[in-house]
Amino acid sequence: MRRHRNVKIVATLGPASSDYDMIRALFEAGADVFRLNMSHGDHDDIRSRHNIIRDIERDLGRPIAILADLQGPKLRCGVFEGDSAEIEEGQSFRFDLDETPGDATRVQLPHREIFDALEPGKTLLVNDGKLRLTVDRCGADFAECTVVTGGTISNRKGVNVPDVVLPLAALSEKDRKDLDFVCGLGVDWLALSFVQRRADVDEARDLVQGRAAILSKIEKPAAVAAFDEILAASDGIMVARGDLGVECPVQAVPPIQKRLTRKCRAAAKPVIVATQMLESMIDSPMPTRAEVSDVATAIYEGVDAIMLSAESAAGAYPIEAVRTMDNVAREVEGDEVYREIIEASRSSKLTTTADGIVAAAREIAETTDIKAICVFSHSGSTALKVSRERPRVPIIALTPIAKTARRLVLSWGTHSVETQSVERFKYAVVSAVRAAKAGGFVDLPDQVVVTAGIPFNVAGSTNILRVAPCDERLIFGSEVD
Repeated sequence: MRRHRNVKIVATLGPASSDYDMIRALFEAGADVFRLNMSHGDHDDIRSRHNIIRDIERDLGRPIAILADLQGPKLRCGVFEGDSAEIEEGQSFRFDLDETPGDATRVQLPHREIFDALEPGKTLLVNDGKLRLTVDRCGADFAECTVVTGGTISNRKGVNVPDVVLPLAALSEKDRKDLDFVCGLGVDWLALSFVQRRADVDEARDLVQGRAAILSKIEKPAAVAAFDEILAASDGIMVARGDLGVECPVQAVPPIQKRLTRKCRAAAKPVIVATQMLESMIDSPMPTRAEVSDVATAIYEGVDAIMLSAESAAGAYPIEAVRTMDNVAREVEGDEVYREIIEASRSSKLTTTADGIVAAAREIAETTDIKAICVFSHSGSTALKVSRERPRVPIIALTPIAKTARRLVLSWGTHSVETQSVERFKYAVVSAVRAAKAGGFVDLPDQVVVTAGIPFNVAGSTNILRVAPCDERLIFGSEVD
């Protein structure tokens, strides 16, 4: 089951991908991480899919990462007399707290927090940005607006407020219940929606209590502005281009994507690019050329993972969508220009012993005939540092902790292996060589680089590097002298 690419594929599960056979087929087609979308399906559905993934993991003997994606607060307008109304450019339109069904002049907006944050001149977007209004006058319970872009406004359409930081927590009451539920199940990553500030991540971390790694979704301009602080508090990032493209000018999204990707890599934290990557494959067995180019661009940028949403959750061709991503990734990563871009964007800032060890491991691997870099990692931090280097050879992350092995699945170029604890470096070398041979990464008489830390099983202690031969004594011997 070795992957012949470095970028990882995240596949969202849903009605089209909810049984053992389909989920296993998605994994065998190339999916590395499965996303459970808490916006859809009840807890019984989520539990069932989680258990199936763990069954597949056991049956195939390979760690699989599970990402639970919280819904976040949903801001929606109220209902209309007749279910909808037409509003025209230049007309006045009012949002207020009155529960009376709306018409072409007003509608309820049942979110007092929005009124508390609004100021004249601010923008309100409705229905994924299709309708745009500018605030003329506002108070604690109303906003008088001018319609900039008109059209049909209907029941409970989403409302976005792009140019203010809303006094709303990223976690709704539903999110809190979902968070505790999925952490109890044992998911590996938890994605936070509606992140606006570092405090949103800190609040979630207090609730998670170490049960899952935290991945912040960047989908609001406020999150882009506060990105450095959010990144520092997070274990990973998702560039959620759907809402980001609604609240930001669409032409600003590609530069934001590139900028955030580079910052994540410099921080040695995984980054996922998501939304509409192969959207036409919801209904078609073939993607558009533009979609293929979009996927390729993200891979050229060096992202850790690319994500399928409705394509794999509700589409007619989920397996074909995963295979398409896999094929595009292999083609891009085989391009000489890809390596030039990846290596030109490598950060040279080294501040710790572990930084120096992993940089040396990458240089040795690239200047000699080394087939893999084998990393013993307790917390996963050293493996993440090796992944940041984007070496030309595979990374084999060995850890005695199942949760660490699963979390590292999301990282670029990393093949996770759960192994027994070792107390001496020579046994680490044996485990590394055997794992490399079992995974099909080496053969006799290839060599690997092994990094580890002494004392063993202590997070952050990486301080040793060795080039090890893959000889019969190490691979087949019952003991090591």
